[in-house]
Amino acid sequence: MKTFTFKEKLKHLFSIPVIVAALGYFVDIYDLLLFGIVRIPSLNSMNIDLKQVGTLIQDWQMFGLVLGGILWGVLGDKKGRLSVLFGSILVYSIANIACGFLPHINFMDKAHAYAALRFIAGVGLAGELGAGITLVAESLPKELRAIGTSIVAGFGLLGAVVANFTVELSGDWTIAYFIGGGLGLLLLIFRIGVSESGIFKKIETKDSVSKGDFLSFFTNSHRLARYLRCIAIGLPTWFCIGILAFLADLFAEPLGLKDKLDPGKAIMWSYIGISAGDLLSGFISQWFKSRKKAIFWMMLFTIIGVYLMLFSGYKSAEMYYFYCTWLGLGTGYWAMFITVSAEQFGTNIRSTAATTIPNMVRGMLIPMNFLFYKLISGSQNVIISAIIVGVIVFILGIYATLSISETHGKDLDFIE
Repeated sequence: MKTFTFKEKLKHLFSIPVIVAALGYFVDIYDLLLFGIVRIPSLNSMNIDLKQVGTLIQDWQMFGLVLGGILWGVLGDKKGRLSVLFGSILVYSIANIACGFLPHINFMDKAHAYAALRFIAGVGLAGELGAGITLVAESLPKELRAIGTSIVAGFGLLGAVVANFTVELSGDWTIAYFIGGGLGLLLLIFRIGVSESGIFKKIETKDSVSKGDFLSFFTNSHRLARYLRCIAIGLPTWFCIGILAFLADLFAEPLGLKDKLDPGKAIMWSYIGISAGDLLSGFISQWFKSRKKAIFWMMLFTIIGVYLMLFSGYKSAEMYYFYCTWLGLGTGYWAMFITVSAEQFGTNIRSTAATTIPNMVRGMLIPMNFLFYKLISGSQNVIISAIIVGVIVFILGIYATLSISETHGKDLDFIE
């Protein structure tokens, strides 16, 4: 393993690809989580029945992420990582600006219009992280990859915090959407002049190499097993975010809390923890010299937090937010999980893998929500329903982490 001086490390870790990817992920997270933050006030202001809508709008956004992940992932391997960084941000920026005009839309049902716009935003948002992580992973020396991708995610995840403060300070959820879209368009201009990945350039003109073949994940059993394991590793993150934070308002009464829970604050505190966890995960991985060990111990830390959140008998909303931060810190292996996903596959399908896998994880929130609500409508209460869903995703996540191949220090200059 090559050693670097402190000055050399700074030069690599704060290079243009890292800075641009970090800023892109910041805007991406701002826009991705904004609906969760403004869900209740935005629906109430447009007289949309919260119970009737349920998770419909959120599910359409997640479905958009799944389809967008495939679209941008394939494009990233066929046309280059930069094509995705430009195209995806344009799509979701325009969609978010359009969300700000929702109160003035009178030609169709507002709930359906909201769902359609969040679907389009989801398609755009799907491309940002995978392309950014792929570009950074291929641009940095293998000794610094984990720290570089952790910086991208650690800074980017603060977008959730800024989104919540933007809503609180502006006092109007529509302004928060306008700001998110505007930030995206500004970043689009800043990206002009960013260089393409050198590793991708080596195969860009090679017609003999099959690039961006999404179906290739399903035509080889060993490759499919790697792909499914990568998805399973990420499942606990969106259980904690999508159910325990996004739907925090459902947990106040079953937990016997004195005050109501604000999903916006739950999301904000979760992402403060995730941001710190993502920054730490790179250093933990370097310390263990193992991606797998870092993810495994952070996952166990998260399980302890989930148990304490649901069964420790506290009575204040502040303690719920504290445990949201705990869960965020534990699920801060998000950047590490995407780095592992990129490192598992060759250059010709690496962008497809790194872009589709996190969005498949996000899309899995749809069946998680379905099972959660199905159990609530049956004989189970909110707490037991959350535990059942949680047990399933953590078992899958731990098995996948222990059984996937180690990629610490792996050379990425290879094709499938």
